[in-house]
Amino acid sequence: MARFILRRCVTMIWTLAVVSVLVFIIVNLPPGDILSNRIDELMASGEEASVAQARFIAAQYSLDQPLWKQYLIWMGVWPGPNGFSGILQGDLGWSFELDRPVADIVGEAVWMTVVLNFTTIIFVYVFALPLGAIAAVRANTLVDYVATFIGYIGLATPNFLLALVLYNYGAQWFGLPVGGMMGREFSGQPLSWAKILDVLEHLIVPVIVIGTSGMAAMVRRLRANLLDELGKPYVVTAAAKGLPPARAVVKYPLRMALNPFVADIGNMLPQLVSGSVIVSVVMGLQTIGPILLQSLRSQDYFLSGFILLFVSVLTLVGMLVSDILLALLDPRIRFAGRGR
Repeated sequence: MARFILRRCVTMIWTLAVVSVLVFIIVNLPPGDILSNRIDELMASGEEASVAQARFIAAQYSLDQPLWKQYLIWMGVWPGPNGFSGILQGDLGWSFELDRPVADIVGEAVWMTVVLNFTTIIFVYVFALPLGAIAAVRANTLVDYVATFIGYIGLATPNFLLALVLYNYGAQWFGLPVGGMMGREFSGQPLSWAKILDVLEHLIVPVIVIGTSGMAAMVRRLRANLLDELGKPYVVTAAAKGLPPARAVVKYPLRMALNPFVADIGNMLPQLVSGSVIVSVVMGLQTIGPILLQSLRSQDYFLSGFILLFVSVLTLVGMLVSDILLALLDPRIRFAGRGR
């Protein structure tokens, strides 16, 4: 198992290196950006001081270097104007639109995004797996019909509309906070129990809103996969040999039916970031999605480049977790390819 994890980690490192190159190329593809436009304006003025300032800015951010060298300096594997100072050293660059370090802008948003994604995934699996399994075992019964109804409602209801409804009735009936992921009094404050409890209270509505559609889709897929497994001969044989019904379902059919959902963990993490941008804007969530949207609009390439790289890291980490869980769930995956 240790060799299996090590092999996956090595693959993840090489994949991340290739992805970082692609991200850097993509953010530099559109012509013009905030910094280039500022430099052009200074150069167009014709004043000697402005021209000198433009040249200084270009040299400070290595814009006078070839693209390949800009990438190496951005990553921190080539000395720039400030020596080895790049992403690998913790220097995420400068946001020219907001005139602040990228690390200061995304610092708390990254943690809020991780907390929201992790909580949403737990919500999806905790509710979807029992509902899907019960719907398959009790197919064509009242339980199955209720689970199917919940699935259709979750898939058909727009997330932003569900957010408005839950905010209205959540605040009216249960006194839940409206908007954001923490109270203003806790913004920028150090971590404390009061802040943790406030964040958890603010997470209730966003987690339900973002996770409902994924939960509904997973219920429908799990029901179909498990029904297919329950009809196979080995399940019939196990029941004929006297294996208790619950054990006959959980031991093998459910494990086999879960494989696609464990594999989906790697896709869920980036989807929750990129797919919930509109919801985050509507709900005023301090996550990384709205920041990414604004940075792409303004072509703030240091900021957008880091966020895209962060989403890529989430994808690779999710893939690693799903590979490990799949190897534990289905030994055939861990031992596949041996002896070739």
